[in-house]
Amino acid sequence: MELNRWMSVLLFLVAIYGSYILALTYRKRRMPIARTMFLTMLGSAFYSVGYGFELLSCTLPGIKLSLQIEYLGIPFVSALWLYLVIQFTGTAPGYRKRLAVLLFIMPFTIYFLHLTNDWHHLIYADYVPNAGSLGPVYLTVKGPWYWVHIFYSYVVLLGGFLLFIPMYFRSAPVVRKQILILLFGAAVPMLSNVAYLFGSNLDLTPFGFTVSGITYIWGIFRFNLLRLTPIALAKAFETIRDGVVILDEEDRVVKFNPAAHQVFPEWRKRRSPVPASEAFKDDERLLERIFSAARDDHFTYRRMANDRTLFYHCRLYVLYDNTEALIGKILLFSDVTGRMEDEARLRENARQLSELNAFKDKLFTVVAHDIRDPIAVLVSMTDLLRHQTNLSQRELSEWMKEMHGQVRSTLSLVDNLLDWYRSQKGQVSYQPQECRLRQAVSHSIDLVGAKAAMRGIVLSEYVEEELMVYADREMLDLTLRNLIANAIKYASVGGFVEVSATAASSEVVVSVRDDGAGIDPETAECLRQEGAFFRKAASGERAGEARFGLALTREFVRINGGRLWFETVPGEGTTFFFTVPCSRKPAGSRVDAT
Repeated sequence: MELNRWMSVLLFLVAIYGSYILALTYRKRRMPIARTMFLTMLGSAFYSVGYGFELLSCTLPGIKLSLQIEYLGIPFVSALWLYLVIQFTGTAPGYRKRLAVLLFIMPFTIYFLHLTNDWHHLIYADYVPNAGSLGPVYLTVKGPWYWVHIFYSYVVLLGGFLLFIPMYFRSAPVVRKQILILLFGAAVPMLSNVAYLFGSNLDLTPFGFTVSGITYIWGIFRFNLLRLTPIALAKAFETIRDGVVILDEEDRVVKFNPAAHQVFPEWRKRRSPVPASEAFKDDERLLERIFSAARDDHFTYRRMANDRTLFYHCRLYVLYDNTEALIGKILLFSDVTGRMEDEARLRENARQLSELNAFKDKLFTVVAHDIRDPIAVLVSMTDLLRHQTNLSQRELSEWMKEMHGQVRSTLSLVDNLLDWYRSQKGQVSYQPQECRLRQAVSHSIDLVGAKAAMRGIVLSEYVEEELMVYADREMLDLTLRNLIANAIKYASVGGFVEVSATAASSEVVVSVRDDGAGIDPETAECLRQEGAFFRKAASGERAGEARFGLALTREFVRINGGRLWFETVPGEGTTFFFTVPCSRKPAGSRVDAT
């Protein structure tokens, strides 16, 4: 009996100790898992206090009253522990309330049956005096529903263990420790209860809850048991935008989140763990960094996907335990492709701005040289005319002819410059259509015919009547007019300019040939440069006009999907060629005027 008193005192101390755990969990009551832990420990406290009174009771009514206190916790503890496991693992979040109702039907039934046990004896069939000195003065003879409750409790505990097992293997180390704490807290009372069921007069289950309480307090302070729950970690791990890859101490990929699938699409059907050498077999540089990493590292990772280069800012964290032993590594992949592309666009914009500044500077040079000079000549000539009042009709006519030529040349240069500038700014409308090439050639020849006649130049064309092309008519006319006019300028007096066309498989080659002096090698090399400006100006009195006319012609030919080139023989003449698509537009072709 003396031993019973000491054990009662111990159980009361256990209840007081349990109240400390209750206080800890009550402070975190806003968290659902903390509320469940609070109710679990409250149930174990009723169990301990009731069993303490049972050990002190000397009468059967006292024993029965003590059992009523115990049964405020006994039926509910195992169900509450399973519900805690369900919350901890994040199982069935959409059906948790219905699951709770089903889970607690049996505990409330057991509690009601024990409350009315004297009427039906389904929980305890009888109470018999204890012949030994250890344990309560009366022992219970178990009824059928007592064993139903025992079976239910062990099935519930087994269900909790089964939920924990797969989660343990896919969790981070800190979560694994939390899982072990919860498993140990349930295993000790269960083993104590097994000893009682196999014939012990003393129920050690309440003492098992003491061990559980100590374990839970250690877990609360050491591993944030009620704060850092796996469901929160799993939610963060699943929803984080960065790709996360976790490797163990043997450099095996043990877990990765859905965002990592965007980085490594081939992993969608892969199960972990898998060696890093297999997971990253196509990325030798990444493997080298993983294997050689002894401390945290940051680097840019590049990967091709669907003919596009993707860029990731990769952070490699090396994890050590308290003994400085390597326990794993974490790889984080942040997609910075958009930022890198924006930086590339900014660099391209900077380059274009630099080119525009250069264009502006060169444009001023051209305007000063190629436009100012003819105007200066005109000013000088008008000054002379103002002071030369005794000019003959013949001399006046020659002077007016020269002035007219200067004005027309300057106007043509300005027109070409403005047309070229509009084409560079994307303001030229590209509207291709089927048109008859011979008609376009004849129209251009008619426009420049008077100019050719003044120099005695014969214009001829060799274009088949039925030859059709697919091009913007205005651009085609301007191209032909520029090339024919340029040929007339440099053809010999009394010479010829020929326009011909030859049909190929998908394009027409148009040529404009003159019999002039040809182009010297140095000037020819300058004219073959792409762009409106050349390192050296073309020779001749109308060099600026020819230069911009050629640049504009080349741009319009390009917009129409063709190409421009020339052949020259000094002393024999020059032939310019350009291509234009046939009447049917080639499949899949696309031309952007900008």
